Amino acid sequence: METTTRPRKWGNSLGITIPKEIVEKEGITLRDELIVDIKKKRDVEAVKKLFGKFKFTKSAQDIKDEMRKGWE
Repeated sequence: METTTRPRKWGNSLGITIPKEIVEKEGITLRDELIVDIKKKRDVEAVKKLFGKFKFTKSAQDIKDEMRKGWE
């Protein structure tokens, strides 16, 4: 599940909060070990803007066939 949050100062560290809806849906408890994938939002947004920008004049199959010719 994905969400957007902002880090907050906790002592000498930064911390993030997990929204209640996610905690309930995933059944997260205090003793659970979680994997957190951190990405700055601006980086993700830049990639999303590029998606679909490039238009190919050939089909993917035609491109693959051309590439294979060099391997034979």
